[in-house]
Amino acid sequence: MSGQRTVITAVTTPFHPSGDLDLAATRELYGFVRSTTGQLLVGGTTGEFPALSTGERLQLLEIALETLGDQNVINHVGAADARTAALLTRASVRAGARRLAALTPYYLPATPDELHAYFGSIREAAGDAELYAYLFPERSGLDVPPELCAELARAHGIAGVKLSGSASRQVREHVAAGPDGFEVYSGNDRELADVLAAGGAGVVSGCAAGLPEAFLDLLEALRTGNTGTGPVQDRVDRVVAALGPSIGRIKCAQRLRGLPAGGSRMAVADPDAAAEAIIAELVRESAS
Repeated sequence: MSGQRTVITAVTTPFHPSGDLDLAATRELYGFVRSTTGQLLVGGTTGEFPALSTGERLQLLEIALETLGDQNVINHVGAADARTAALLTRASVRAGARRLAALTPYYLPATPDELHAYFGSIREAAGDAELYAYLFPERSGLDVPPELCAELARAHGIAGVKLSGSASRQVREHVAAGPDGFEVYSGNDRELADVLAAGGAGVVSGCAAGLPEAFLDLLEALRTGNTGTGPVQDRVDRVVAALGPSIGRIKCAQRLRGLPAGGSRMAVADPDAAAEAIIAELVRESAS
């Protein structure tokens, strides 16, 4: 679906059995994203960013930019501290990134003043590149209410936010609190229709890294005003139930459709035989 920015694929990262990045597999996976959603989030949670060095994150970015172009790539630059995030941001912009996302600081708690300092450092390093905040309370240990997110957006020129975990239940509140034009994306890809109805911009979907067709079909049905979206939504529900949120299951879907999924560095479990059979059936449906 050329030109769309409503469904963004949160791509996985393929590793060799040695644990090294598999760059050839990365190019093939990114090519798959180019031919499906056409929109890519690099180095997010689904991409195992905590297990990547700064240099590796930049390698992935360079391949993404070569494959999809700077308007179709969002590079995740978030880190546990402002210095690292700013260094990665500056290097990403030098490499050609024009769209960036930054998870809030994690592990140690951060006060509102510290969040302002964090996003202020990233904005200074980003120049005029587009910047999104990334809220994931269950992973960062930090809850950022809509009013504070909007305050950060106005202070630091943040274009939008990606909401994951429990934060994804607050799409409407972030839309209402945010400045004019503030783009709100949800990590809950099952609820694309509800996100759009609440004024959100779309979803960032890990499941789309393995089975993007269901989400694109639903988006097309919603765009054309098709009132009979029930079967398409049912298919999305089955895809999300089968794959998410699980890097191992997403990579299983990639392998079953002939993509080079590679291994993982983090604690990622493969699906059992029953789950793999369900995923295989969904892959067959996507190919039909």
